[in-house]
Amino acid sequence: MSDIAISAPDIVRLTSVSKHFRVRKDNSLKDRVVHLGRLGKSFRRDFVAVDDVSLAIQAGTTVGLLGANGSGKSTLLKLIGGILSPSTGLVETRGRMAALLELGAGFHPDLSGRENVYLNASILGMTREEIDREFDNIVEFSGIGDFIDTAVKFYSSGMYVRLAFSVAIHTDPDVLLVDEVLAVGDETFQRKCMDRIAEFRAQGRTIILVTHSAQQVAELCDRGIVLKDGAVVFDGETRAAIGALRDVLEGRRVGEAPPEQTIHPIQVKGVELLHADGTPTKSVDEGDALTIRVHVDSMKPIERWELGFSIDTPLGHMVLASNTEMIGHRLDPIGGPVTVDLRIDAMHLGAGQYYVNANAAGVSEPSSHGLAQAALFTVRTLQDVSVGTVAAAVSVDSDRVA
Repeated sequence: MSDIAISAPDIVRLTSVSKHFRVRKDNSLKDRVVHLGRLGKSFRRDFVAVDDVSLAIQAGTTVGLLGANGSGKSTLLKLIGGILSPSTGLVETRGRMAALLELGAGFHPDLSGRENVYLNASILGMTREEIDREFDNIVEFSGIGDFIDTAVKFYSSGMYVRLAFSVAIHTDPDVLLVDEVLAVGDETFQRKCMDRIAEFRAQGRTIILVTHSAQQVAELCDRGIVLKDGAVVFDGETRAAIGALRDVLEGRRVGEAPPEQTIHPIQVKGVELLHADGTPTKSVDEGDALTIRVHVDSMKPIERWELGFSIDTPLGHMVLASNTEMIGHRLDPIGGPVTVDLRIDAMHLGAGQYYVNANAAGVSEPSSHGLAQAALFTVRTLQDVSVGTVAAAVSVDSDRVA
């Protein structure tokens, strides 16, 4: 047997793909009549939604498409799904594709949930026999229950979305296209959707995900592609892709350093995460202790200085922060490289991935330097009784239930 690894085949391939739309400036009927035949062309312009994109996606990978509003993410996904045709270039795909772009687009409001399951699933490519076989699973996942025989026009928006998502994910796709649909529904349903997509990923299916949630990208994706004005400005590892997205959103070129001084009297050089036994780690269980080891250097002696950290979600929402001043601990004077351990006795964070940021500041010699996203770790919860960035034990007092 050969020792040479065989790479996965391309399941999606785009070659010099562009998509142009004709946009009219004279939106009212009066404007169109007035300018008809005279200045009509000057009131029309081409808008380039996707600009000369070439990329290949291998089978079994999960790819996140990132970018600001209007960057071309959704248009690119529709080109991959065959919903739009490219103005120029070539789009090649293999296998059955399920597009979760506009949930319930094939639903008829006057038909029951049951009838809409059969209608929508057939639009997505399932045969009658396949729908019969999966019907009970679709209803169970959706949580619709007895409402399955009620006309969907009487459904709440949450029920509508749950049923539509459930139909889409039971089409047994080779490629799953997901556009922001994980942002709908309540948090419990979003977690359920994330778990199912993670299950698809474990089965080796290909997933292409458009989302504004950096946490979803960090949790699910192997690769991140960042778009700006319809063009790819970054394509690579997800952590670097999230950083590139922040560069784009803050108006910098990808990889360009933020506008700040490059030389600091005091500098944070790195961050390590350690288990209670002192071994390096990238994951902890709910309730475990975690040590944040911060490496700091100073170019000159500083008598008084302070050190702090914060823990953020991948989207940048702070969930925990502290520093030596708050703790009431005075650090020894610094005049060169030192290491400081900050210990968290018990991590009560919800399941997911988190970034650690660190900052050092001189007090007697005013200066400051921080390191953003210096370390990444994953929290595993012991029991699925709550969701969110905080973990807590939740129970019911049966003696007080009426």
